[in-house]
Amino acid sequence: MSLQESNFNKKVMLGGGLIIAAAILWPTNNQSMPQRIPIDLDIDSLITQLKPRTRVENIITRPDFMHKITSGDTLSGLFMQASVDQQTMYRVLEADLNVLALDTLKPGNQIKFWLDDKGELEKLQLYFSAAHQVVFTRFDDGSFNVDDINIEGFWRNRSVSGEIHGSFYVSAKKIGLNAGEIQRIESLLKEKLNFSRDLRAGDRFSVLMNDQFIDGTATGASDILGITIHRGRSDITAFQNSDGNFYDDQGRSLSRAFQRIPLLKNYRISSRFNRHRHHPVTGRTSPHNGTDFATPIGTKVIAPGDGIVTLVTNHRYAGKYVVIQHGNKYRTRYLHLSKALVHKGQRVTRGQVIALSGNTGRITGPHLHYEFHVNGRPVNPMTANIPMSSKLSKKQMNEFEQLVKVRKMIMGQA
Repeated sequence: MSLQESNFNKKVMLGGGLIIAAAILWPTNNQSMPQRIPIDLDIDSLITQLKPRTRVENIITRPDFMHKITSGDTLSGLFMQASVDQQTMYRVLEADLNVLALDTLKPGNQIKFWLDDKGELEKLQLYFSAAHQVVFTRFDDGSFNVDDINIEGFWRNRSVSGEIHGSFYVSAKKIGLNAGEIQRIESLLKEKLNFSRDLRAGDRFSVLMNDQFIDGTATGASDILGITIHRGRSDITAFQNSDGNFYDDQGRSLSRAFQRIPLLKNYRISSRFNRHRHHPVTGRTSPHNGTDFATPIGTKVIAPGDGIVTLVTNHRYAGKYVVIQHGNKYRTRYLHLSKALVHKGQRVTRGQVIALSGNTGRITGPHLHYEFHVNGRPVNPMTANIPMSSKLSKKQMNEFEQLVKVRKMIMGQA
């Protein structure tokens, strides 16, 4: 082919292409083309987006040792299995003084260890649930920081109802309540109802639950919002108010209110609650999650409200200490005791002597370290808005009546 013929063919092809392009872009009555706005293209960014993404799981290093807690496990044994020495374990325990999470591990929880290139502990994670983890990370000086991670998630209402056939426990099980939820109901209404004697076949009951979900999966955490039990012509009710306390539909508290301090008389406060306490030596922010009372050794410590003892133990730095759960919302802790007068699982009432104060653990002098937790987070017990009376005020009652009305509608009782 000659050069002249080649140039002619190129012109023909170019002209044909322009004609086809014009035909495609020419507006018609059936279709209007949107106005195009020229923009600057970030080519590097586009190329990056086209590259395959690496999964997050591949970026985050896997733990060097992980273990699901089983009955009989000990903390020292777990650290030994992870090839972490005892002195490092003590430094972790020291950091845990503000949270006391290691003492609460139970079967089914997970513990994970990350080691650095020298085989030293770099990070430790306690996995209690998708909603709660505690993470320890090492500082350059070998001490550890602790983060108590609570994820709120999404809470969804669940209303269940049934009839009594056999025991309340069996009847409640049939409608999907678990043993812990049933025990909570019986505990709430123990002053109003004898569950083994007062219920009859055919009596009806309804419960409004609130279940926690994270990423669409139930965490197992749940709360009771309302209970009604129909016995012949009478009803027994319990509804959780915004203060976390339970009242009947007339606004009367189902449990005695809290008292402000867990002592029979006032003692000098030697160290106040401070979420952002500045450590004078390290310069780090190290929260003081409790209130310290300057009590002589042997001072009687009392429960500030009704509850169940969930832990009695001895800690290298916290000393002898006791934990009490007051319903779903409140928890109290008492550190540095000389003697505990209660045992795990025991039910206690407001004003009951539960321990004697002391100077156990790592402290400079005798005192009681007292913590008050609301929804898993420590608050100042001297200023926190906690239930202090047995009946709602007129203003509180107006709000409570609206809350009860809505919950009864959800429970199909409006």
